[in-house]
Amino acid sequence: FKYCRAELLEENYFHAVFEATKGVAQRIRDLSGLGTDGGELVNTAFSTKAPILALSKLETDTEKSEQKGFANLLIGLFGAVRNPVAHAPKIYWPMSEQDALDILTLISFIHRKLDNAVKI
Repeated sequence: FKYCRAELLEENYFHAVFEATKGVAQRIRDLSGLGTDGGELVNTAFSTKAPILALSKLETDTEKSEQKGFANLLIGLFGAVRNPVAHAPKIYWPMSEQDALDILTLISFIHRKLDNAVKI
């Protein structure tokens, strides 16, 4: 809500989702100290070989798989939601209340995972 409260209160779902997705990237930058964006930011921050942020100890195949999957989820969020919203006018990219709620639920999950991420 830090990034999109005003837009939600106005029921401006298009911009609420846009601000919330930009907020995810900013949170990763804040946690990691990186200045990049999108896939480059995610791949650098959540690498399994030389991670800056880790969701776990990355000792088991399961922990490494979760790290990779989380990175893929983030890249998918940026590619499927943030980038189209950033490049398409609002009239060509309708955002229903239900779509916004689903996307914001995913973003909430991502923020909860980031709450427990450890900087290495």
